[in-house]
Amino acid sequence: VQLQAYGGGLVQAGGFLRLSCAASGRPFSNYAMGWFRQAPGKEREFVSSISWSGVATYYADSVKGRFTISRDNARDTVYLQMNSLKPEDTAVYYCAQGGMYRGGYAYTESKYFYWGQGTQVTVSS
Repeated sequence: VQLQAYGGGLVQAGGFLRLSCAASGRPFSNYAMGWFRQAPGKEREFVSSISWSGVATYYADSVKGRFTISRDNARDTVYLQMNSLKPEDTAVYYCAQGGMYRGGYAYTESKYFYWGQGTQVTVSS
């Protein structure tokens, strides 16, 4: 399985970015997807997750109401729309694919078997 995350960049506070993660290697539509991030000097943390069907989503409190996760199973791609960005959103963002067949959303790293390489998001104040 390969996950390729892209769409990061430098944006001013209050701006927006849309991250994408393209998956290959096994039937994308059968697995939950998630986004995590790691800021400099901090541990990686959960951001958002979406179930295999796309019906259920879950967000960290820090991004709720500002970020939206979605998936396009026809394109084997998961997205993270990030609005009203804050400097504290600065981090490397990773996409991950769940290990359970037709699993629901998950917020713990142990539920994810495959990880992308990360894309840098920098929000300036």
